[in-house]
Amino acid sequence: MNNGTVKFFNELKGFGFIKEANSDQDHFVHVSGLIDEIRENDQVTFDLQEGRKGLNAVNVKLA
Repeated sequence: MNNGTVKFFNELKGFGFIKEANSDQDHFVHVSGLIDEIRENDQVTFDLQEGRKGLNAVNVKLA
């Protein structure tokens, strides 16, 4: 499990980015990878899974 903060999330388009804690990396997140509803600045935990354009955040839950 990784920890991070929701940097951006567009509810209408169903995607956003999570900034990983203790790292400068941002990870793409799609609404299909959510367990809980998220908003910008929420603290979350997530797993990483290889997607078409790199690593995606999946199993995203509020921390």
